[in-house]
Amino acid sequence: MILGELISLGTAFFWTFTVIGFESAGKRVGSLPVNIIRLVIGMGLLTLTIFIMTGSFIPINAGTYSWNMLLISGVIGLVIGDLFLFQAFVDIGGRISLLIYCSVPIMTAILGYFIFDELLDFLAITGIIITLSAISVVILSKRSEKKVFEPHIIKGIIFAFIGAVAQSLGLVFSKLGMGESLGAFEATQMRVIAALPTFIIYISIKKEWRNVFGALKDKVAMKYIVLGSIFGPFLGVTSSLLAMRYTSIGVSTTIAQLNIILIIPFSIWLFKEKVNTIEIAAAVVAFIGVALLFL
Repeated sequence: MILGELISLGTAFFWTFTVIGFESAGKRVGSLPVNIIRLVIGMGLLTLTIFIMTGSFIPINAGTYSWNMLLISGVIGLVIGDLFLFQAFVDIGGRISLLIYCSVPIMTAILGYFIFDELLDFLAITGIIITLSAISVVILSKRSEKKVFEPHIIKGIIFAFIGAVAQSLGLVFSKLGMGESLGAFEATQMRVIAALPTFIIYISIKKEWRNVFGALKDKVAMKYIVLGSIFGPFLGVTSSLLAMRYTSIGVSTTIAQLNIILIIPFSIWLFKEKVNTIEIAAAVVAFIGVALLFL
């Protein structure tokens, strides 16, 4: 059990660096180019790793059920979820987006109740109330002096919540697809295999290829994208799936939420954000609320 928890702790650090990289790149070149480029880089790293480990470029021994579940997971989590989340990074910043993402374990717990028969006791319900209350406090603090939300703040908040819902569904399908035998690197690659062509079609429809090629020429943005790609689609996604093999989906997701606290010093140092005491306290309280879900 402790192995899964340690892996989940590593996932929290991986996601912290991922958010830093992708938020920085997204503010320079836009969220859509960042999405497709990081998947290409992640796919390359995953394919090389799997080839070294198994001698095959793709998991040829995976069954049809695993492929179906993980392809669905890839479209829901890596396309829909990250498409909205990355834009939220641009609109409201990675720190607030991650705080809203604390609702992922709540949604996952509710889905787990219906799919995996995981019961919600009094502590779990208390944790849900505490977490949602902390998120609400921070959201309300984003209002202007006239007590209204700026349009980009509203959009960012909505997008972060949509991303959280998609991420929850993606995790459930991932757990169903991995089963007991499929490796984490293979499962992650299968998700990316579904996400890449979906993004290619979406970018073609949106006629955004000029922006994608423009992002490739931005050396600063590419450094951040490479950083985020190593810690995100490669290490972060893989470790989150691996952790679920050694501990429950709720525990692994909860520990990974530590990134809402880990990112605070980086937000102050790198992005020069003004983080008040209430927001710091809310982040800590939100994490405590998530932890109560799975005690």
